[in-house]
Amino acid sequence: MIRHISRLRLTAFRNYASAALDLDERHVVLTGPNGSGKTNLLEAISVLSPGRGLRGASFDTLQSQGSDIGWAVAATIETDDGPADIGTGATPDGGRRVRVNGANARSIEAMSDYLRVLWLTPAMDGLFSGPAGERRRFLDRLVTTLIPSHSSAVSDYEKAMRQRNKLLEDGTDPRWLSAVEAQMAELGASIHLNRTDSLAHLQSLIVESLDDVSFPAAILSLTPLFEDGAEASTSAELEALLAQRWHAARGLDRAAGRTTSGPHRVDLDVIHAQKHMPAALGSTGEQKALLIGLILAHARLVRLRTGIVPFLLLDEIAAHLDPDRRRALFAALDGLETQCFLTGTDPLLFEALEDRAQRFVVREGRVALD
Repeated sequence: MIRHISRLRLTAFRNYASAALDLDERHVVLTGPNGSGKTNLLEAISVLSPGRGLRGASFDTLQSQGSDIGWAVAATIETDDGPADIGTGATPDGGRRVRVNGANARSIEAMSDYLRVLWLTPAMDGLFSGPAGERRRFLDRLVTTLIPSHSSAVSDYEKAMRQRNKLLEDGTDPRWLSAVEAQMAELGASIHLNRTDSLAHLQSLIVESLDDVSFPAAILSLTPLFEDGAEASTSAELEALLAQRWHAARGLDRAAGRTTSGPHRVDLDVIHAQKHMPAALGSTGEQKALLIGLILAHARLVRLRTGIVPFLLLDEIAAHLDPDRRRALFAALDGLETQCFLTGTDPLLFEALEDRAQRFVVREGRVALD
């Protein structure tokens, strides 16, 4: 049996007062006009994982307008060990709670015991040529599917960094600064090592499949953590080095009004392996194909490393692919043996899936079988 979502329920989520989908293990195709709510359904699935979902939105913005009921998303995941009921929804403080099999979960990461989620959206089409921050967020999403606690580490690091910046501005007691920098160093070392380890495993898997010509392969690397190229061989050494560098840079950072070095400054370098050129120099179609290949490779890695094949949320994925590449994509999705959710405005784009997909029409926040 393929791990899959058999039931999906939405309450007061985005443009849905309520929605219910009963599914089998086949792929799910959602078609309908722009603005009808297709991406909102994908976003609902994406919040069943650590982080803020595929839009990166604050949880208090997910509430359906005009509703006095808190938003909620619930799903039944069919696994080899039986069904698991997973749910998440709004809390009064603007955050969210998680429930697993009817009980409050001890952490957000508890959902990852049952499902992992990856996505591609049109907003990511310019990933390779856009700001470095977008590539870091993309990388951290990949890492989180392997190491669920990574998302919280990134969030806590950014919160501590904002605190450090404010303390520098206010000229606070240096001992307080040292305490915050120590916290940042612990989190920063974990983040950097999670990234480098995950990237190394992903690159090894990509190298093994270079002969697959369906989608281009990527050569991945991180820019140096420190401008002088300094490195640490252990987590403890890296933690000490980060704390030392931030202590020494207090004057510079106070003048700059920000923390000028650390994991938040690292960029993801991507090279088109077959053409030996930076991904950013490729055509729009080449960049799209490279991004798809990267997501497919990472899905295989998650399966190998965790035993759970991630669900793929592919928003408007087929619109800019020629028929041959669409068929190659659908064949690759079948090969992953997972449930994929695909959206588009034109049902004809998904004809090649034939009976390997279940199809729904979405209109004005309502979902119906096609």
